[in-house]
Amino acid sequence: MCLALFALDAHPRFALVVAANRDEYHTRPAVPAAWRDEGWLAGRDLEAGGTWFAVTRSARWAFVTNVRDPSRFDPHAPSRGALVPAVLDDTAAPTEGIGRIVAAARACNGFNLVAGAGIDACWGSNRAGATRTLAPGIYGLSNAALDTPWPKVERTKAALGAWCARGDADTASLFAILADRSGAPDDQLPATGIPLDRERLLAPPFIVSETYGTRCSTVLTLSRDRDARFTERTFDPSGRLTGEVDERFTVLPAR
Repeated sequence: MCLALFALDAHPRFALVVAANRDEYHTRPAVPAAWRDEGWLAGRDLEAGGTWFAVTRSARWAFVTNVRDPSRFDPHAPSRGALVPAVLDDTAAPTEGIGRIVAAARACNGFNLVAGAGIDACWGSNRAGATRTLAPGIYGLSNAALDTPWPKVERTKAALGAWCARGDADTASLFAILADRSGAPDDQLPATGIPLDRERLLAPPFIVSETYGTRCSTVLTLSRDRDARFTERTFDPSGRLTGEVDERFTVLPAR
């Protein structure tokens, strides 16, 4: 993922809300979300075999975002898409196992890993120090550390907070937040070591270009009575909707 907003125990109806955009080169092959033989619901990257965001029927979930750090980019590094399956397949609770998983992935290019079981969630990064257990609240994450105040993070995080405060239950509003194509003034753009025109391209929550852009938007909600809904919308290089997966399930007790 390249933009992820999430609310932990911050909505009257939903214990968990995740709304996220995956930005990627359009030539990189992937397939839409589906229930996988491994037991998780997710899209799949066909180049490296991993995924960017997944959930199990017991409401164990995880997603990964890249950390933009061109000075330390290694084209031969292991795929960050393996981190999400590693969390989901781990025998320890995410809040207990994430530190070990992050430490074992030091050779990866920069990443943020957020994982949870219901609302018990945590964040870790190989570009930060200790992992962090997350309290109830509203969070935003892009290609820097958790809650780094980039314009698109601040704007969409505030919109998610307002949605939760209203007690809105319509996920169409969350997709509207993710669909925001407005950028930011040059003096508000982050300086991440890439050219200014590239910073401008990557500034909107929803990115559109012929070569690189938002490939899918995903919303996961977990109600307080343990009904889950996972909706993924996919897009072409022009930003046109090309498909939707909408899965609903009752969360099973954790084993």
